[in-house]
Amino acid sequence: MNEEIKSYTISLYTENNIGLLNRVSAIFQRRHINIESLTTSQSEIDDVFRFVIVVNITEAQAAKIVRQFEKQVEVIRAYYHTDEQTIYTESCMFKIKSALLFEEPQIQNIIKDSNSRIVTVNKEFFVLEKSGRRHEIESLRRDLNVFGIMQFVRAGRIAVTKDEMRVTDMLMAFNNHNN
Repeated sequence: MNEEIKSYTISLYTENNIGLLNRVSAIFQRRHINIESLTTSQSEIDDVFRFVIVVNITEAQAAKIVRQFEKQVEVIRAYYHTDEQTIYTESCMFKIKSALLFEEPQIQNIIKDSNSRIVTVNKEFFVLEKSGRRHEIESLRRDLNVFGIMQFVRAGRIAVTKDEMRVTDMLMAFNNHNN
């Protein structure tokens, strides 16, 4: 039976140890799975960090990868969720020539219509910031590409689950144990 390949958000709650990122990426590399997005940050608990990884795989692969992650010493817990089970966003920044802001009236309409915001302006360039779903960011990039983009960067997905996760109590216990 062929399982459907879909987008999964894998969350890893970890200790902050050197070399963990290499081991995380190696698990995907061994399985020839491309990471679409990867973000790391402090979690809701002090000294516990969270990886948010987006991959396009089957549910069986997601379950197997989560089990593999939980075998890593530094990984406290690992979870996977579908897009429908999460609330997620990405953010990006565009650097564009300032002259366009005044010479191309359409640019101001694009900014307004995309719900993006200008974070800085100087004589040479302005910087635009946009948060939203990937397709919204890609649409804005296509619209601005016509005028020339000096620089573009998109951050990885950040996500929380729609359902309550009982991970906080477990993480607090871990944190208290290690202090």
